[in-house]
Amino acid sequence: MGRSKIDLALLFSTRALRLFGYGFLSVTLVLYLISLGFAESSVGLLLSLALLGDVLLSLWITTSADRLGRRRMLVISALLIVFAGTVLASTNVLWLIGVAALVGVLSPSGYEVGPFLSIEQAALAQIVGDRDRTRLFAWYNLVGAFAAALGALLSGVLVQSLLRGGLAALSSYRATTILYAGFGLLLAFLFLLLSPAVEPQAKASPTARLALGIHRSSRSIVARLSGLFALDAFAGAFVLQSLLAYWFVIRFAVQPVALGSIFFGANVLAGLSGLVAARLATRFGLINTMVFTHLPSNILLMAVPLMPTLTAATVVLLLRFALSQMDVPTRQSYTMAVVRPDERSAAAGITTTARSIGGLLSPSISGQLLAMPALIGAPFYLAGGLKIIYNVLLYRSFRGVRPPEETHENES
Repeated sequence: MGRSKIDLALLFSTRALRLFGYGFLSVTLVLYLISLGFAESSVGLLLSLALLGDVLLSLWITTSADRLGRRRMLVISALLIVFAGTVLASTNVLWLIGVAALVGVLSPSGYEVGPFLSIEQAALAQIVGDRDRTRLFAWYNLVGAFAAALGALLSGVLVQSLLRGGLAALSSYRATTILYAGFGLLLAFLFLLLSPAVEPQAKASPTARLALGIHRSSRSIVARLSGLFALDAFAGAFVLQSLLAYWFVIRFAVQPVALGSIFFGANVLAGLSGLVAARLATRFGLINTMVFTHLPSNILLMAVPLMPTLTAATVVLLLRFALSQMDVPTRQSYTMAVVRPDERSAAAGITTTARSIGGLLSPSISGQLLAMPALIGAPFYLAGGLKIIYNVLLYRSFRGVRPPEETHENES
C-alpha cells in the first residue's frame, strides 16, 4: 500500500473514531452532569462553555496548523479530548468541569466539533487530485455520520447493561467519560502515524503577509464565503433536529420510538446524498450542485408544516433530507479548491467558525416561536426562506470562481 493510501486510511479511521466517541458521549453527557448534582441551569452553562470553547479553540488551532504543522496540531487537539474526558471522570467540582468544557474538546450534540474537521479536510485535499476531492469528501462525511450513529447506539447499550448488572447510574455514566478519554489517546496515536505528505507542500515565505493564516489574495474569497456560510447556518439552526422532534410531538403527538425511526431514516438519506452530490458535481460543477440541489430542499422544508397528516409531513421531510446535505461535501471541496494549499486549514477553520457563530442565536428564537401555537410553522418558513436567499447570493457571488478541476476541463 502506497504512503498516500495509508494516510487516507488513517484520516478516515480518525474521522470514524472521533465521531464514534462524540456520539458515544453525547447520549450520557447531560445525564452524567445531572447525576453529579448540578442544576439544569449549570448544565446549560457547561454546554454553552463547550460551544464557546469550540469556536475559540478551533479558530486558533486551524489558523496556525498550516504554519506550525497539521500533524502536531491534530495530536494536540486529540490530547484535549483526553483532558476533557479525564476531568469529567475524576471530579464533581463545577469550575474544574467548566475549564474542561471550555479548554477541552466535547460534543454535546454528537456532531463534529473542534479543529479536526478543518485540518483533516486540508490534509485530504493535499494527498488526492482535484478530480477526486469531492467524491472523497462525500465518503468522509458518510463514514462520520454512521460512526456517530453507532457510537450513540452502543453507548446506550453499554449503560443499560451496566445498570442491569447492578452498577449505580452515576458510575455507569462515568464509564462513558473514561472511555471517551481513551478514544482521545487512540486518536493521538493514529495522528502520529501520518506522514509528512499531509503537510502543505508549499510553505508561506517568511515575508508573506498573512492574516489568520490567509494570504492577501484570498482574503476577499474567504470573507465572502464566511459571511454566506454564517447566513446558511443561521437559517439551518431554526430547524435543528431536536427542535424538529419537538415540532412533531406538539403537532402530531408522535411517540419517541416513531421519532427515532423518522430521524434515523432522515440521517441515512442525508449521508447517502453526499455520494450523489459528488457525481452531480463532476458533471455540473460544485457551485451549481450546491445551489440547485439546495433550492428544492428549501421549498420542501417550507412545505412540511403545511402537511395535514404525520405521514405526509414525514414523507416531505425525508425528501428534504435526501437533498439538503448535498451541499456539504461540495461546500467543503469548494473551500479547499479556491484557496492556496498552505492556507487550506485556516480557510476551513475560519468558514467553520463563521458557521458556528451564525447558528448560535436561531435556536432561542425558534424555541419562542414554537411556544406560540399560531407560529409553530414559522421556523420552517424562516429557515427555508433565508436559505433560498443564501443560495441566490452564493450563486451570484461565486459562479465565476471556478475550482481547478472545472477550469482544466474547460481548457481541455
